[in-house]
Amino acid sequence: MLNIDYVEIFKSFPPQLATFLIATLPIAELRASIPLALGVYNLPVVSSYIYSVLGNIFPLVFILLFLDPVSNWLSRHFKFFEKFFSWLFARTRRKFSSKYEKWGLVTLAIFVAIPLPVTGGWTGCVAAYLFGIPFKKSFPSITLGVLVAGVIVTLASLGIFSFF
Repeated sequence: MLNIDYVEIFKSFPPQLATFLIATLPIAELRASIPLALGVYNLPVVSSYIYSVLGNIFPLVFILLFLDPVSNWLSRHFKFFEKFFSWLFARTRRKFSSKYEKWGLVTLAIFVAIPLPVTGGWTGCVAAYLFGIPFKKSFPSITLGVLVAGVIVTLASLGIFSFF
């Protein structure tokens, strides 16, 4: 896991904005923003959840709308991105394909809801793109997954249950 000091990076920001911005970041998403909001910024539980969920959802609209044209342009102009997108797309297809064929959009929501590395909203957008799920169907499903993941991470951050 990446060892990034989000507190240091966002120390000059108000806690609510720092929480929102951390939740927008790939990999970190609300898996990092909720524990930081509760443990470091001492935000109330409901505020931690709301700012984190909104921050996690915010970039997803743009990813769903612009992943195709941006990835195509980058792949055509830079070898690094061609290799990166080939790796990312192959990995996502491998992990998601059989489950999506069986369960449909429920799979997308569950995939996003499981708060593990590379299963959040960003990767859910990549999966939706790869399987040609239109925005009108993928966005609500991914949003549901983010809402559930927020509850799971909040409860775990409060010590109500643990993953290990």
